[in-house]
Amino acid sequence: MSDHPAPAAPEPRTAAVIPAAGRGVRLGAGAPKALRALGGTPMLVHAVRAMARARAVSLVVVVAPPDGATGVRNLLDEHNLPDVLVVPGGPTRQESVRRGLAALPDDIATVLVHDAARPLVPVDTVDAVAAAVRDGAPAVVPALPVPDTVKQVGPAERPGDPEPVVGTPDRSLLRAVQTPQGFSRATLAEAHARFARTDGAAGDGATDDAGMVERLGVPVVLVPGHEEAFKVTRPLDLVLAEAVLARRRATDGF
Repeated sequence: MSDHPAPAAPEPRTAAVIPAAGRGVRLGAGAPKALRALGGTPMLVHAVRAMARARAVSLVVVVAPPDGATGVRNLLDEHNLPDVLVVPGGPTRQESVRRGLAALPDDIATVLVHDAARPLVPVDTVDAVAAAVRDGAPAVVPALPVPDTVKQVGPAERPGDPEPVVGTPDRSLLRAVQTPQGFSRATLAEAHARFARTDGAAGDGATDDAGMVERLGVPVVLVPGHEEAFKVTRPLDLVLAEAVLARRRATDGF
């Protein structure tokens, strides 16, 4: 028997996967949404920096358009982000996340999935999600209360007719979900293996990774989101994001 103690196993680490292979048509024609400029810098770069600044995150993986991995790599290098792993994505968001998962080293135990179109998420929100997973929750999402009354509608009698209201959900029981969404790696991998889709949906009718995990019967819990983690989808969102970024630069030197 050797007198030398066995080397300690490496501490489990946390990685952030940013799927950035989509076109983002709602912002109009031009560059993919993730590459649109915000304060003179592509939104993707802001999103990568937000993940990289988080204390919990030790690896960031960007899933690029299938034919755009080299361009994304060059873009990140230009903005002094050389340690980010870039992998080519697939035809759907789910396939892109799956490819990001497949690229992770074995010692990654917690995975955060973050929208590139949420470039201004605060570091504290990222760390709170990761901490909740490390504390034992298999799936965690940041979320905010819904400020508006929400109506459930049914199909119109004829195309173009007004939609009929069929119900008013209790707003106190609703939350608007943000990212990053956090998962134990095994839980997220199982969800992607179980609910493979090829038509662009997240899986089995889900619109996000947490929805896929819900379909496994695995509990998903919430932590407080942040109003600045909004998704930049429409031109008006870009105006708001520019204002938030300008305020940060004026007050924090961000």
